Amino acid sequence: MEFELLIQPSALDDIQEAIDYYDFQKDGLGEKFEEEVNSHLILISKAKFFQVRYDEVRCLPLKRFPYMIHFSVVEEKKLIIIRAVLNTHRNPEIWKKRG
Repeated sequence: MEFELLIQPSALDDIQEAIDYYDFQKDGLGEKFEEEVNSHLILISKAKFFQVRYDEVRCLPLKRFPYMIHFSVVEEKKLIIIRAVLNTHRNPEIWKKRG
């Protein structure tokens, strides 16, 4: 059974920031990034139990881009909270400092 996805505003900002960056690098590359993020979000909603990395936060790396989706699963509510979509070269603890 699929879980509902809740994407936090800061995670949406992460995604848009990466799209803008990749579009600046090469026209259309931001769209490819967005497509990959979307396909991984669908995967997470169907097969949500990826490895817990820290503090009950699970992570799924993208294949073509150096980014990782950080998310939590709330089983009793059938909810997945997308907390961040961060470049793997950044500290994964960054999302904790967000308001």
